[in-house]
Amino acid sequence: MPLALLALAIGAFGIGTTEFVIMGLLPEVAGDFGVSIPTAGYLVTGYALGVMFGAPLMTVLGTKISRKRMLMLLMGLFVVGNLLSALAPTFGLMLTGRVVASLAHGAFFGIGSVVAADLVAPDKRAGAISLMFTGLTVANVVGVPLGTLVGQSLGWRVTFGIVAALGVVGLLGVAKLVPDMPKPEGVRLRHELAALKNVQVLLAMAMTVLGFGGVFAAITYIAPMMTHVAGFADGSVTWLLVLFGLGMVGGNLVGGKYADRALMPMLYVSLGALAAVLALFTLTAHNKIAAAVTIAVVGALGFATVPPLQKRVLDHAHGAPTLASALNIGAFNLGNALSAWLGGLVIAAGLGYTAPNWVGAVLAAAALALAVLSADLERRERAAGAPVAGTVLAEHPTVVMH
Repeated sequence: MPLALLALAIGAFGIGTTEFVIMGLLPEVAGDFGVSIPTAGYLVTGYALGVMFGAPLMTVLGTKISRKRMLMLLMGLFVVGNLLSALAPTFGLMLTGRVVASLAHGAFFGIGSVVAADLVAPDKRAGAISLMFTGLTVANVVGVPLGTLVGQSLGWRVTFGIVAALGVVGLLGVAKLVPDMPKPEGVRLRHELAALKNVQVLLAMAMTVLGFGGVFAAITYIAPMMTHVAGFADGSVTWLLVLFGLGMVGGNLVGGKYADRALMPMLYVSLGALAAVLALFTLTAHNKIAAAVTIAVVGALGFATVPPLQKRVLDHAHGAPTLASALNIGAFNLGNALSAWLGGLVIAAGLGYTAPNWVGAVLAAAALALAVLSADLERRERAAGAPVAGTVLAEHPTVVMH
C-alpha cells in the first residue's frame, strides 16, 4: 500500500479524535469557562451541525480544484479550528473553533476515500479505503481515551493543541506523499439534489439521524453520568471511552458483514436492541460493572447500524452517490447535534444525568419505526410493479463514513 495512505490515516485519526474527545472533557471545559454541563454540550452540537452543513458544501467546492490541494486546505482548516479551540479565551470562541474544525470533517473523508481508491489497483481499492478509515477507528480506541487522560491531567487546552499538531503532520504528509491528481469533472448539482426527492433516501437519512442520535444522547454526557451516578473517578472516564471504542469497532465490523446479506433485518435487530439497552442504561448506570458493560454494548449496537444505513442511502440515491454519501455524513452529525441538545434539555430540567438515556431510547425506537415503514413502502412498490433501487451507479466504492 502507498505511503500516501498513511497521511490520509493520520488526518482521519486527528479528525476522529477531535470529534469525540470533547465528551470526556465536558466537565473540565465547563468548569474553566464557568458554564453548565448542558451549555458545554453545545460544543458537541456545534461540531455536529458544522459537519452537517460543511460536508456537502465543501464536497461541492472541492470539485473546483485538485483533490490533493483540497485535502491540504481541509487539513489547514482543521488545524486552525483546533488551535482556536485550544487558545480560546471565551466559550464563544471555543465554540467557533469547534465549528471551523468541523467544516473539514465530511469532505476530508469523502474526497480522501476517492484519493485512496485512485492510489491503488482496482482490485485493492476496498483495502486502501479501509486503511484510511483505520485512522478513524483507532482514534476512538486510542486517541480519544489518551486525549481525555491528557486533558484531565494537563488541561483540556493541551489536548486540542496536540490534535492541532496531528493536523499539521497530516497536512505535511498529504503535501509530501499524496501525488498530484487531475481536477475532478464538475458535479451536476441539480442532478445530485434530485436524489432527495426519493422517499426512501429521505427515510434512510431520517433513520440515520434518529438511530445514531440515540447513541450520542447517552455518550455526550458520559463523563458526568459515570462520575456523578456510577461513582467512577474522573480518570476512569478514559477507560470507559476505550470500552465504547472497542464496542463500536466490533459493531461496525458485524454491521458491515451482514448489511449485504440481510440489510433490513440487521437494522431491525440493531435498532430494537439499541432502544432497549439505552432504556436499561438508566438502571445500569448506577452500578460500575453494569455501566461499563452497557457502554460497550451501546457502542457496538450503535455502530452496527452504520454500514446498513450508509448502504441503504446509496442504494436509493440513483446516479448521485457522492453527494448522497456526504449528506449522510451530515445526517449522522445532525443526529449527534439533536441528541446532545435534547440531552442537555432534560438535564437542565432537573431530571438527572441518566435522563439522556431515555432520550436516546426514544430516538432509537423512532428510527426502528421508520425502518419498518420504509420496508413496508418498498414491499408495496414491488407489489405494484414499480422499480425499486437495488444497484447504485456509484462513481466510487461504497465506504462507511460518519
